[in-house]
Amino acid sequence: MDSPDIRIVLVAPSHPGNIGAVARAMKNMGLTHLVLVNPKQFPHPEATARASGADDVLEQARVVGSLSEALAGCGLVAASTSRERDQYFRVVDVRDVAARIVAEARRAPAAVVFGAERTGLTNEELETAHALIRIPAHAAYPSLNLAMAVQLVAYELFRARSGAASPPAPPAAPLATAVEMERLYAHFAQVLEEIDFRDRTQSGTHLMSRIRRLLQRAELDQNEVNILRGMLTAVQNRRRHAGEAQHE
Repeated sequence: MDSPDIRIVLVAPSHPGNIGAVARAMKNMGLTHLVLVNPKQFPHPEATARASGADDVLEQARVVGSLSEALAGCGLVAASTSRERDQYFRVVDVRDVAARIVAEARRAPAAVVFGAERTGLTNEELETAHALIRIPAHAAYPSLNLAMAVQLVAYELFRARSGAASPPAPPAAPLATAVEMERLYAHFAQVLEEIDFRDRTQSGTHLMSRIRRLLQRAELDQNEVNILRGMLTAVQNRRRHAGEAQHE
């Protein structure tokens, strides 16, 4: 079974032993693409010791300075969370989303993002994901070790690849990459500023976050992003022409 183009992304892991244990969990399930965002200690002897034969996964691991760099070129992005539900994010069971991740990884890199051991992922980091993955656990103690969480997700991905689950056919057009989505959000923010459309809530700081979450849940493909950016450009051109007419 070939290794799919699925990135396991660890954001700010603090314990090198956990990095090694994650590498072992990945190799157990045929995953090889590990990306570390600002690890506290890596490389490290404890990481190598805990890898227990998955040294090749550690050696191939990429270390990057930002989550956006880790997700460069990716289509579908899922992020791990302990939340059962969220009013802004789509939260899905790990088994339900595994087949989708495998299907999308056939044509563009997909990513599963895990947060730091103590703090998890920030809301800003969660906004990069199309969906949040929830791993069911007993209510009395639902907190999972980082390597354990990766092992469970990797197992479900392995099941999906081996035919235990039937991967759905991916949509006709590839999902927009993280870079394309960031360009869309920057374009949105620019146009909202130009037309003086502002957040009317009390704090006045949540408008773009809500727009980001809305569009991430929509899982836009590249054609849809182009359509939206074309509409935004048309708004800018119409305002520009209106302004020129007023000065004639």
